[in-house]
Amino acid sequence: MDASVVGDLLPRDRRRDQPALVVPASDREMSYRDFFTTAYKAGNVLRFLGVSDTATVAIEPTVAPEPMLAVLGAAQLGAAATFDPTADARVRLVPVEQEAEYTPPSGAKLAVYGGPPESPATVHWEEQVWSENPGFPETAVDPTATALRGDSEDYSHRDLLAAADEVVDALTLDSDVRLAIRTPLAQPVTVVGLLAALAAEATAVLVGNADQAVEGDAAVVAGGATVPESAVVSAGELSL
Repeated sequence: MDASVVGDLLPRDRRRDQPALVVPASDREMSYRDFFTTAYKAGNVLRFLGVSDTATVAIEPTVAPEPMLAVLGAAQLGAAATFDPTADARVRLVPVEQEAEYTPPSGAKLAVYGGPPESPATVHWEEQVWSENPGFPETAVDPTATALRGDSEDYSHRDLLAAADEVVDALTLDSDVRLAIRTPLAQPVTVVGLLAALAAEATAVLVGNADQAVEGDAAVVAGGATVPESAVVSAGELSL
């Protein structure tokens, strides 16, 4: 689809029962309806926590829906996401079992998912997302704004969407395809794989860097990995 910013990939009229994201490791699956609605809610929670277009959201790179939804929530606000959970950030999102490892500085918030937090100062991510408004107000976002901060480079909305288009074209993605994303979550290509699946209305299967057997038709991989999927694109082939 024609998209200028990441949020353009989340139109309400494309919500439906087809799976948008599957995470085999935890046996979780979210339909396009649930995934898009939860992405809107994630953006609203981040806004409530003080995230704006000048802020960063730091995310622990765990193979789960919550990190991906946080990236999309931040992008809708024009904020940047990073998979470095120690980075300077307005909001830090980590699994609940890592709560004790982080003490947010003044003015920042720690949010956890996977269960209720120990500290009353810590945000219970699922609870806040569940109670949020299921609609996201129209928000102007600059296509050249940073959407994702990598280890050594920042990537704008335009950069990520261009690479996602390359994946769609290389793998001939469409709504019948299950795209296995076999890359470490912290790598930008993982987000690109998700965006490619959403752009093509395909199903993203989040595998991480594991060689787990999953039901997939095509794959995004890091380096020259050997995978069971018949159609493959490597991170090195993309313009990131």
